[in-house]
Amino acid sequence: MKLHWSPKSPYVRKVMVCLHELRLEDRVERVRSVAAMLRPNPQIMRDNPLSKIPTLVLDDGSALFDSAVICEYLDDLAGGGLFPPRGQEKWRTLRWHAFADGLLDVLILWRNEADRDGGQRSDALIEAFRIKTEASLQRLEGEARELAAAPFGIGHIGMGCALGYLDFRFGALQWRERAPYLAAWYDEVAARPSFRRTEPVLEG
Repeated sequence: MKLHWSPKSPYVRKVMVCLHELRLEDRVERVRSVAAMLRPNPQIMRDNPLSKIPTLVLDDGSALFDSAVICEYLDDLAGGGLFPPRGQEKWRTLRWHAFADGLLDVLILWRNEADRDGGQRSDALIEAFRIKTEASLQRLEGEARELAAAPFGIGHIGMGCALGYLDFRFGALQWRERAPYLAAWYDEVAARPSFRRTEPVLEG
């Protein structure tokens, strides 16, 4: 299989963590692919017309996207383990997964808006992103003990990647000071080999 990949994308990282956790990393070739909002990439578009990463090209030439679908496919390929099959545990895990992806969406939009030229930047949008991020961290601080007690799965992977992106791109927020239980949980997750091997880098 072939994965359109970037060392800085938190969504790609989520897929890579799953590959390591499921011991499938040797089954996938990583293809360095740049997905910029204003510059559609013809290389990616041959497999994904949306020009987005991650995109996973299967052995038969078909492609899967986005990260949530790819992660579930990989879990199925490995015989399961990261996605609970049914019941309350399934819905709790999928909620955390969706929560993490939603937080990442907010953070990436915030970063894109903050990078605009001064005359084009919307301070109102930036403030809205800040409020949503703070509220998310407050909610997750209240759920940190539940996260710690739950069996490791895709919800933990998603949350770990979202908080890792906060560290990587929003260090000035100093979120750990306001969410100490969440920070302690994240430190344990970040120590897993799958997370250590997929830490984002500025170059490469």
